[in-house]
Amino acid sequence: MRARLHGLSLVELLIFIVVVSAALAGVLQVFVQATATSADPLLRRQALAIAESLLEEVQLMPFTWCDGDDANVETATSAAACAGTPEATGPEAGENRYAVPQFDHANDYHGYATSGIVDINQAAVPGLSAYSASVSVASAALNTLTAGSGDALRITVTVSGPGATQVTLEGYRSRHAPNASL
Repeated sequence: MRARLHGLSLVELLIFIVVVSAALAGVLQVFVQATATSADPLLRRQALAIAESLLEEVQLMPFTWCDGDDANVETATSAAACAGTPEATGPEAGENRYAVPQFDHANDYHGYATSGIVDINQAAVPGLSAYSASVSVASAALNTLTAGSGDALRITVTVSGPGATQVTLEGYRSRHAPNASL
């Protein structure tokens, strides 16, 4: 009896090469696609970072009944208790984000828009000149607070960038009683 030889025939080898080639082509196509679109997530992440930064800046601003320059800003428990004009939506005359007098209230950011991202000192941030941002601030209902009470704000930040990138973030800011223990 002859010993049976083990190995591959020419037909089996050709079928193996065809199958491996097809699988390799599919894997390479995935890598080509990932490489071609790898910049898109970067643009979206950058727009998201800009939106988060601006939203946090607005949320950290005071939200009181009176303007920040008002003598009663720390003690007023209603708009009627302000020494001057109560805080209104939008910046007061002359206020802006960069120069004195600066925004001193969360409401002041309503309508703020910039084309080309700059830091708080109005210096252009390298690589972000193609982005633009806008802010909208409006009274909102929040849990037990009604929109009519004026005790909660919805802050909407929209950032647009290259490649039709657009990110919109919303956050809330509530008014806290000035001299209450929390």
